[in-house]
Amino acid sequence: MRIPFLAAVLIATSFTLRATEVAVPRTPSNEPVLQAQLTAFDEATYTQDVEALITRFEQQSGKKLVPGSKKKVGLKIYTDSGPGMATPIPLVKAVIAALRHRGFEKKNIFLVGLNQLRLRMTGYLPSLVTGETPFQGHPVFVLESGKFYDPVWFYDSPLPQRFDPILAEQQTKDYPNNSTKDEDRKSFLATPLFLDSDFWINLPVYTDHPMLGVNGSLVNATLWNASNTGRFFRSPANAPAAVAEMSAIPELRQTWMFTLVSLEHYQFIGGPYFNSLYSASEPLLWLSTDPVMLDALMRSRINGLRKQSGFEPISEEIRTLEFAETLGVGSTHISSARFIPVVQ
Repeated sequence: MRIPFLAAVLIATSFTLRATEVAVPRTPSNEPVLQAQLTAFDEATYTQDVEALITRFEQQSGKKLVPGSKKKVGLKIYTDSGPGMATPIPLVKAVIAALRHRGFEKKNIFLVGLNQLRLRMTGYLPSLVTGETPFQGHPVFVLESGKFYDPVWFYDSPLPQRFDPILAEQQTKDYPNNSTKDEDRKSFLATPLFLDSDFWINLPVYTDHPMLGVNGSLVNATLWNASNTGRFFRSPANAPAAVAEMSAIPELRQTWMFTLVSLEHYQFIGGPYFNSLYSASEPLLWLSTDPVMLDALMRSRINGLRKQSGFEPISEEIRTLEFAETLGVGSTHISSARFIPVVQ
């Protein structure tokens, strides 16, 4: 199924978003952010607070996180910054415990990540030395294996197929391109999350990103959940539009239950590559169905820390969140954020 193209194009010095087949809400989202204060970053604490947050979410939304017709649930984790800046394993184990408590079988709770090496380095895949993993019995789907993309489901955009060879040498040196011209147009979507499960939960980690601004909830659910996304980074103006458009895909949104993020560690400059000198930590756990609001809240935090450290804020020209807001994915108005404290 071809995903409609709603790309942002550069006209003079400003971006214009062209929408063709998406009904855009006229009022900003007012979804709450459920917040728990963590007293520690261990498994026991995460288990208590995750259970409390999910219980409150079920009460407020009327949705129950129980097995449906497919009897499966997916967890989209983030490991692509490597050890030190991956989704905390105690958090994932706590989410699994909450889902098992609600009737899901271990074999039907699967994890989705992008890169096999980073999944192994961060402890999500079995150690090559010991063969041990904290997620024994849970399928772990490695998207870069190419096994989980469906040729029927792809995001198609008429981005430039080839770039000026001189300028592109520096812009694309980290993103080798051996695809055909036709393949350059398409990013195939990983279908386990939205076709094979009753619902899925997004478990990102936050860093800054030179082309996307904020590497967090929206990006973990879109670019890190699709093939051939390096093409977007060859043309920085197109990457924010791609994130926004992919996040608005109805099938992805319908099964995306919520985003759950720990501020145990996040990075404010130098990302997405991990650098402990520019990382921060707060004992907070957030749950929300508005990924744009979460990203906007973290953008504000990241900019505040950058300012304190003498760095420039994230460029205002990077409009990832604003594009997503235009498509009705969520709200960037952090002044109107509704925090609801949840206590175990």
